[in-house]
Amino acid sequence: MKPIKQFLIAASILAAFLAPAAPVLAQHAEHAAVASAPASAKLGETDAALRDLWVGHVFWVRNVIVDSLAGNKGAAAAAEKEVVANAKQIAGAIEPYYGKAASEKLFSLLAGHYGAVKQYLEASVALSKARQDAALKSLTGNAGEIAKFLSGANPNLPFDTLNGLLLAHGGHHIQEIRQLQSKQYAEEARTWDAMKKHMYVIADALALAIAKQFPAKFS
Repeated sequence: MKPIKQFLIAASILAAFLAPAAPVLAQHAEHAAVASAPASAKLGETDAALRDLWVGHVFWVRNVIVDSLAGNKGAAAAAEKEVVANAKQIAGAIEPYYGKAASEKLFSLLAGHYGAVKQYLEASVALSKARQDAALKSLTGNAGEIAKFLSGANPNLPFDTLNGLLLAHGGHHIQEIRQLQSKQYAEEARTWDAMKKHMYVIADALALAIAKQFPAKFS
């Protein structure tokens, strides 16, 4: 399947996240990681920390989008610094389990994710369909790279599940940019709520999978 078509199919999953029913991908992620995962205070702390970090990602990226669309370059630049700092923190969270090289690799992949989102934002401001398509291709490819990296490091994180979650996450970014640019603020509010909940799904899946892989660290 071509990357653009694959991304657009995944983006159609957004309707499910905006509905009141529990997301199908969320259920898959939970079942993939929960089995035999140890319950402990350490797991709760790790999960809460990862949730905070991943919500921080969408919070600061949204600030970049809002300020860029408003032409506020100073605020956008400040928000972008926070995006980078947040990516370093997310990557740093896996270092105790997988080492510094893995942390640096994840940071590089997260930088690629943000770069593709920013590329789509700039293409939207420039009203360039060709550049938007190129950004979508980059975003799709990056999702696969992150999923491959994480599933390779942890057997409790199936590639297909992760790839689907990350494609849907990218779809949220695109939806948000389109809605904010079109001044569809009520619609974007619903997308924002879905984005936050989706970040919880990703954080929970990572925390549970790590706890299952390293039970001694969570006993």
